[in-house]
Amino acid sequence: MEKPIINYESLIRITRSISMIRDPEEIVLISVEGVTNALNVKGCALFLFDKKSRELSLTGSYGLSQEYLDKGPVSSMRSIASSLEDGQPVAIYDVNDDPRIQYPEAAEKEGIASILSVPMIIGERVIGCLRVYTAEPWEFGLNDVNFVQAVAQVVGMAIEMCRVNKGYKESIDILKTMRDPRTLKSTKRTPYEGVPKSFSKEEVAQSSA
Repeated sequence: MEKPIINYESLIRITRSISMIRDPEEIVLISVEGVTNALNVKGCALFLFDKKSRELSLTGSYGLSQEYLDKGPVSSMRSIASSLEDGQPVAIYDVNDDPRIQYPEAAEKEGIASILSVPMIIGERVIGCLRVYTAEPWEFGLNDVNFVQAVAQVVGMAIEMCRVNKGYKESIDILKTMRDPRTLKSTKRTPYEGVPKSFSKEEVAQSSA
């Protein structure tokens, strides 16, 4: 297979598309399709890491059959685990002869030969991974890895911004539903609330009796 030359134009095209979208689902779909077409590979998929189940949840894919996507839960401990544990890209040259593959039979049936798994990192947190699938054995070069890493980083930041913006918007919506402060009756006492302004002589006499 002849590998295409990845240049800045492919990355700029993808990041420009992402910058104009606020829907995280659309961001993912544009990214996986963009990577697939830029590298001219079989497909691409994006997974997010679930801390509770320790599984990788499929967020979006391109070029892969529904049968392969439904093969079963993807464990972060069994499916190319070192990519998430070490936070480094991992390239699998032959999926049929590598113990790091969780579902080798499903991969063979799908016609997958090689896989590149790149972690998505926000700050010091690994939030998921971007995986590239080829139909023929592929020795992923530094150019390939750097390109996918760059896309994964951009997508990760875009998803994080969507999450932050959603939280910010929800906070604003909550504030908007609150009543006007001018209509709220304060429960705090003023310094003179409930205190008589003056006492009569009779009241003073009674209090001192």
